[in-house]
Parts: sequence; C-alpha cells; structure tokens
Amino acid sequence: MLQGLNRILIAVASLLVAAPATAEIYKCVDAEGHTTYTNEKSRASGCKVLASDMPVSSVPGPAAATPKPAANAGGGFPSVSNDQQKARDSERRRILETELATETGSLEEARKALTEGEAVRLGNERNYQKYLDRIQGLKDNVALHERNVDALRKELSKLP
Repeated sequence: MLQGLNRILIAVASLLVAAPATAEIYKCVDAEGHTTYTNEKSRASGCKVLASDMPVSSVPGPAAATPKPAANAGGGFPSVSNDQQKARDSERRRILETELATETGSLEEARKALTEGEAVRLGNERNYQKYLDRIQGLKDNVALHERNVDALRKELSKLP
C-alpha cells in the first residue's frame, strides 16, 4: 500500500515539475518605434499581451545601417592640399629621423654598457646569479633599443 502511494506521489510531483510556467508577456512599442518586451504589469500600460505560444526573442536585432557619405561629398571632413600634405610628410620624416638618431645613440650606449658590464664582476656579486641578473638587465636594455630602431626604420620606409 505504501509503495503504491509513493508511486502516486512521485507521479504527481513529476507532473508538477514538468508543467510549464506561464506568465503574461507584453509587447510595447514607443513613439520612436522601439519595441520592448516585459512581464511586469506595472510597466505594460498601453502594451499588447502576446499569446503564450508565441516565441519571444530577447536578442536585439541588427542596428539599422547608416548611409555613408559619398566620397566626393566631403562629409564635413577638411581636405588637405597636396602642398600641405607634402609639408606634413616631410615634417613627419624629419621627426622620425631625429628619433632614429637619438635611439641609435641610445643603442650604442646600451651596447657599450653591456660590454663593460660583462667585463666586470662587482664586489656584491659573489653569488653568480646576481651577476647574471645584472647582465640580463643590460641585455634587455639593448634589445629594447634594437626594437625601437627597427620600428623607426620601418616607419621611415613607409613614407613617400
């Protein structure tokens, strides 16, 4: 008798768990045409109740494409004359060449410091690892300046 009652209780419980939850869903469209969905009755004044079997997506649709201005329309962008552009390019070249010269000097100084640092072992570096750590810092500095020089040369090669 108890087994039969347990089976009935289990069957009723499984039906209750499997029963779909229902709630009223409201579709609201504002003055600008934006659509929102809500299940809060207080926010749904003037909204339409959807049928419970209608699918509702919570993912917003794609944004409307904005038209691009024509290439010859200008679009409010200032145009630059060829002479102005050439002047800008030459100024950029001058700045990059100055930076390259400075960075090349820094690279030479870093290489010199590395060479001198490798030749000398300081008194507080009885532990060989301290020496290696100091030298690694000098090597890192050289590598940094080498990367900077390469980047500046690459930028200069892109200029007309």
